[in-house]
Amino acid sequence: MNKLAFSRELRLLTPEHFNSVFQQPHRAGSPHLTILARNNTLDRPRLGQAVPKKQIKLAVDRNRFKRLVRESFRLRQHALPAKDFVVIAKKSANELSNEELSALLDKLWQRLSRPPRKK
Repeated sequence: MNKLAFSRELRLLTPEHFNSVFQQPHRAGSPHLTILARNNTLDRPRLGQAVPKKQIKLAVDRNRFKRLVRESFRLRQHALPAKDFVVIAKKSANELSNEELSALLDKLWQRLSRPPRKK
C-alpha cells in the first residue's frame, strides 16, 4: 500500500468531526489562512478544510487551494502528531502562488507539531 496516500481514514468527514475541532482548538494562523488542531484518539492525523465561497469566489481557485492543502498534508502526514486539523481559508489566500502557499503551510504544520505552550 502507498504510504503517502490520502485515504478516507485521513479525512474529517462528518459535522461531528469538525465540531470537535472547533470546540477548544490549538491555532496556528497567518493573514491568509488559519489551521485549527485538536488531539484525537487515533494513531494518525486527519484533515478537514473550510473554504467558503465568500472568501474565495471562483470554484477553480477554491479547488486549487484545497488541492494544495491536501498535497501538503499528504506529504507531511507521517511527521504530524495524532491530531485533527481544519484548514480555514481567508480572502487573501487566493493571492498566494502555489510555492508561497506550500511554504506557508509547511511553516504552520511545523508550528502545530510542537507541543502547545502553557498559559
